[in-house]
Amino acid sequence: MHHKSALTLFTVVGVLLASATANHSSLPTLSVPACPKKGHVQYSKSVPDLTAFPLTAVDLCYSSSSIELTFTAYNETNFYYNASQGTNDDIWEYEVMEAFLYRGTEDPQTYIELEVNPNNVTYQAVVYNPSKVRADNAPFDHFFVTDPATDGFSATTTLDEEAQLWTSEVIVPLGIFNVDNGTAKGTEWRMNFFRTITDATIYPNQTLGAWSPPNKASFHITPYFGRVTFV
Repeated sequence: MHHKSALTLFTVVGVLLASATANHSSLPTLSVPACPKKGHVQYSKSVPDLTAFPLTAVDLCYSSSSIELTFTAYNETNFYYNASQGTNDDIWEYEVMEAFLYRGTEDPQTYIELEVNPNNVTYQAVVYNPSKVRADNAPFDHFFVTDPATDGFSATTTLDEEAQLWTSEVIVPLGIFNVDNGTAKGTEWRMNFFRTITDATIYPNQTLGAWSPPNKASFHITPYFGRVTFV
């Protein structure tokens, strides 16, 4: 009986590992060139239902000292934010575009969470998520970048309400990932990109979209982070 139980457990574990491998093999990939050339991703699927979602794009490149990202939200009709919020406030409760960034190839426990809203307010923090899936009763914490401008973060946002277009250009210092200046070429990363949509009629509910959509309504599911290489 013990041998049978062990065999059954081994079989279950094998199935789970095979499933995880299959998930990894289907992850999106991206090659990112040095600036001024850019890598491009776009997405139009909701989280987690994979239904239609307004087109969203991210263009990114790397310089000697930073990652440069351009977020573009198409079909934006709400431009919904809380004007009283400032740096590192809970801007994610409203409309934001986000990048989760990790230097390495494994499913990360710790990564950078970067957000920008239509008012050009930003949120930048180191996330500690040892369960990798934001599991119930597991540790989950944020450590904020309290002086982003001095540390080399910046954001510039342009809104075109007539064209239903919102664009934010964001710079992230490579040093926060322990990448020395001039050494980014050849580094490998795990990343995911997200957008939230809401308005006064449905708030605090949101519609969520992602480049690599997780299987539940949470962005903090790191096995779904795509694979990125700086070329």
